[in-house]
Amino acid sequence: MASILKSLSLISDPTRVRVLLLLRQEELSVAELQEILSLPQSNISAQLAKLKAAGLVNDRRSGKNRLYQIEEPAAKDREAHEHFLALLDAAAAELRETAKDATALQIALRKRAATAKAYFDALAGKFGRHYIPGRSWKALGETLLKLIPPLVIADLGAGEGTLSQLLAQRAQKVIAVDNSEKMVAYGAELAQRHGFTNLEYRLGDLEHPPVEPASVDLAFLSQALHHAQNPQAALRAAAGILKPGGRIVVLDLLQHQFEKARDLYADVWLGFTEAGLHEMLTAAGFHHIETSIVHRETRSPHFQTLLAIAEK
Repeated sequence: MASILKSLSLISDPTRVRVLLLLRQEELSVAELQEILSLPQSNISAQLAKLKAAGLVNDRRSGKNRLYQIEEPAAKDREAHEHFLALLDAAAAELRETAKDATALQIALRKRAATAKAYFDALAGKFGRHYIPGRSWKALGETLLKLIPPLVIADLGAGEGTLSQLLAQRAQKVIAVDNSEKMVAYGAELAQRHGFTNLEYRLGDLEHPPVEPASVDLAFLSQALHHAQNPQAALRAAAGILKPGGRIVVLDLLQHQFEKARDLYADVWLGFTEAGLHEMLTAAGFHHIETSIVHRETRSPHFQTLLAIAEK
């Protein structure tokens, strides 16, 4: 057990406080800490080394990973350890990241627990690599679309409306919203040409969609949220147009560092973390929130797709 003065010095750093708070709750790897804290691996490894040297954490090997946890004190040090934990809690109360870290921890633990997902990831990786007559992603997508009940759907940030037209095959009504006059005009002309009488294009932005309050069953934001000037306002607006019990689906980029995306694709935000998106959805009034990483591109810069589903 580190001395009181040394312990005080160690918890003067906010990152070390965040690490200790997480390790009090769960044994974690460096990779998991990196994901939860959204910090570079080198930073986390350096902080862990200091905490380990001070006798506050220990580690053990588990397969390819090294897992870290809070060091249990010897019997003679228990009282001092309790005092230290009280100081840690007091320091945590001053950090605004504490609640976000708690949410990110739960997401990381759900990922760890979902062992079956590894099987389906492997299966998905093989799907389409070998020719099998009659099997394709298009056929699978069309099948799943047929299972969707006839809902009123808002496709927010619809672009030319590829997703809108797919949904319109089954939906009661689809409202496609985009802030580009040319996109709206092109999509509307395409919908008319293909005979979609239940697909309506409207000009508007994500923060103020031209859709009546509490009028839709399902709101989609497919690769649109990172173009919003204010993503939190966009999610609140989506909540506003949903009926009670309505659902939102967000498909977007996982947070990345490819700065050229701002110029190449007019991206305002470089994606979102799972915890960050979960936090924004909660603040917008959603619950029963589920997030997952559903795709990783094989080509550089290896963009990853983040899926979030929630209920109003």
